[in-house]
Amino acid sequence: MKRIFLLSTAASCVAFAASADIAVLGWGGAYTVSQVEAYHKPFTAETGIKVISADTDNPATPIKAMVEAGNVSVDVASVDYADALRLCDEGLLEEIDPAILPPAPDGTPALDDFLLGAVTDCLVSTDVYSTVFAYDETKFPDTPPTTIADFFDLEKFPGKRGIRNAPKGTLEMALMADGVAPADIYTVLGTPEGIDRAFAKLDTIKSQVVWWEAGAQPPQLLADGEVAMTVAWNGRIFSAAVSEGKPFKIVWDGQIYELEGWVIPKGAPNLEEALEFVKFTTATEPLAKAAEWISYGPPRRSSTPLVGLYQDGKTEMGPHLPTSEANMTNALASSYEFWVDHDTELNERFSSWLASN
Repeated sequence: MKRIFLLSTAASCVAFAASADIAVLGWGGAYTVSQVEAYHKPFTAETGIKVISADTDNPATPIKAMVEAGNVSVDVASVDYADALRLCDEGLLEEIDPAILPPAPDGTPALDDFLLGAVTDCLVSTDVYSTVFAYDETKFPDTPPTTIADFFDLEKFPGKRGIRNAPKGTLEMALMADGVAPADIYTVLGTPEGIDRAFAKLDTIKSQVVWWEAGAQPPQLLADGEVAMTVAWNGRIFSAAVSEGKPFKIVWDGQIYELEGWVIPKGAPNLEEALEFVKFTTATEPLAKAAEWISYGPPRRSSTPLVGLYQDGKTEMGPHLPTSEANMTNALASSYEFWVDHDTELNERFSSWLASN
């Protein structure tokens, strides 16, 4: 018998069918391609367990709805770190014993091989990704933007701006553009004055902003000429520029990097197989292989030296990873704890700001 999985979000409804194997929910685009090639296919070849993929704008949303409704049809989902902490605290995820995770090739235990904090009670990280801004090189042939402040400079760099319709990332970038050092961002943003300062900076470009919801939209906005610059996830821009030959350039100054990984919804119908999937895919080699399909850094130290060329056979992936030393100048580590604590209030403030003139 086949099962039909219905995954609903505010923006979309995704449906897919599966046999009695495992269902994995992801984000779509180049990110899902990297997972299918580096994780899903090798896992099926090794175990015989089929992996059925579905995508949605933010997998945390349908996961929460499914578990609360007692109708879970997904076995594994890719979520960002803050959502994993929140869902785990709410008792909506299965705990994952780190003892099941394979050691590094040299025998280093998994917990010592993963970046600090990359493995939690309910999450095993798969990648380090960044929120960056990118621009169309044809729009600024002489003097291109080089800093996060340039994104907010409509006089020197005219044109529409694409920004995600969410406060997370948006407020931090606004403060960095206003001169706040990365080390001070969350101290400042944790005060009423700091919040006001961030929104005041956003006021300076609000009339020129095109708001986007899904990760596929920023490169499309650039390609269609609807914006001259856009905030985006670095992997999406890399894919458009390298795979599709688009004239897009990432500015790493002011990047906000964070972890993302696998969680298992509470009550997953195929728990044993889901654990095997998490164990297999977060070993050293698969994590390195994924970074050859998309420019997200592996969260295991032993994976980094194994990352080779992109699938075009000529592009070295190292310089395109958020974790590259050159790309970490003026970079901000997203504070997961801050957003777990302040997500609701800042989303309400952001919504009110959007609705105002």
